[in-house]
Amino acid sequence: MTITETKTLVGHWVDGAPVPVVTQRTAPVHNPATGAEIARVALATGEEVDRAVASAVAAQRSWGALSLGKRAAVLFRFRELLASHADELAVIISREHGKVLSDARGEVARGLEVVEHACGLPQLMKGEVSDEAATGIDVYSVREPIGVVAGITPFNFPVMVPLWMSPVAIATGNAFVLKPSERDPSTANVLAELWQQAGLPDGVFTVLHGDRNAVTALLEHPDVDAVSFVGSTPIAKYVHATGSAAGKRVQALGGAKNHGVVLADADLEDAADHLTAAAFGSAGERCMALSVAVVAEEVADELVALLAERARAVKVAPGDVPDADMGPVITAASKERIESLIGSAEREGADLVVDGRGHVVPGHEEGFFVGPTLIDRVETGYEVYREEVFGPVLDIVRVADLEEALAVVNANPYGNGTAIFTSSGAAAREFRRRVQVGMVGVNVPIPVPVAWHSFGGWKDSLFGDSPIYGPEGIRFCTRAKVTTERWPSKRVQASFHFSGDGQK
Repeated sequence: MTITETKTLVGHWVDGAPVPVVTQRTAPVHNPATGAEIARVALATGEEVDRAVASAVAAQRSWGALSLGKRAAVLFRFRELLASHADELAVIISREHGKVLSDARGEVARGLEVVEHACGLPQLMKGEVSDEAATGIDVYSVREPIGVVAGITPFNFPVMVPLWMSPVAIATGNAFVLKPSERDPSTANVLAELWQQAGLPDGVFTVLHGDRNAVTALLEHPDVDAVSFVGSTPIAKYVHATGSAAGKRVQALGGAKNHGVVLADADLEDAADHLTAAAFGSAGERCMALSVAVVAEEVADELVALLAERARAVKVAPGDVPDADMGPVITAASKERIESLIGSAEREGADLVVDGRGHVVPGHEEGFFVGPTLIDRVETGYEVYREEVFGPVLDIVRVADLEEALAVVNANPYGNGTAIFTSSGAAAREFRRRVQVGMVGVNVPIPVPVAWHSFGGWKDSLFGDSPIYGPEGIRFCTRAKVTTERWPSKRVQASFHFSGDGQK
């Protein structure tokens, strides 16, 4: 079966089929490399949200009652379909997001890893038993589906983040309603087709396109039981507060200001390579991008020179150019905001070593390109440091030693990811134990955990107590049920009080 894609209007996917678009509310979808509008996406009405959720509720009842083995079989088939369509998905990602094709393929691969983990759900869903917890009494616990899980996902990973959420929710017996970013919506519908081809019953995976109105409707809908969100911190706070107030389980992952600490004993060539890739890959539009290098003063001049050389060598081009390192940012508004923040650093006194403002790619003059930017001698009070730039900008903050570096990282309100570059095991261990960040890399610039661990930050990078995928994802998508059971061979005396040694 060939995957189809609407060229001019991207609509919803409800109850196993594309939905005829009836709303007059649509939003543009652009190719960031050219600036051209390439499609329109429907924005869901309240009535469309109600219909979609009702379909999900009905489908979940039978899906959640299906055996673990039959659910796992669907996951295995989905995994194979996803792998076989990885290149096709990468092309769509690159066209609507702007990232280079190799990076888009990597995004699909990291999502595929979570699908593979979810294929092991018979093992993941095993409960616990306490045999003879008291005389003649056994206690056992199981985990059951929570119901309908809504996923609200960002533009920067239109395939990976939905695949961080949906396979775990679906494997554990829930229905999943995806509200993708309206900026690059098409891959969501492709995922829906692949789920259907894998044999997933209609209504278990739903796609609702929309804006804030659709988000609010999902957050307040009485039949949505849990909400998983990845995006900016202000919206994460809103999602967490609104969903929690409506009685839902919420995991809301927010923004980041990730620091890479470079000590004097680090391999500077290696650190420069990894900092460059981690700061400018995907045009810096990653919640795990290393946007700040906290550098020991004694090696700062040498490292800045290496970073400047590498930044100038980055090939900026449309994502489908084979040897491109970095593509455009997502919108004209993003380009304007990033360039404004670069200008603010210059005005506040930072040293603009490499200036990416006004970058033009020949033949793509209307594209949303910002060149790699390296800013030295940034102070933590500067706007470019305080704000999540979400663009190809690397700040250099100079410090005396590890102690001062830890103080800088821990004082930042975000706590998503961090890394340290050093040849000292003792320094790395000290950093790992004391840093107040959820994900730590030691000579690893972007420490995104593998699928059998969980992804999530601290402080203003995560609202709610549940990271995404891995063991925490299983717990988020399920409710615990504990049964205390006795099969007496003779009558047992009833008691009006708890006994001290367990119910004998």
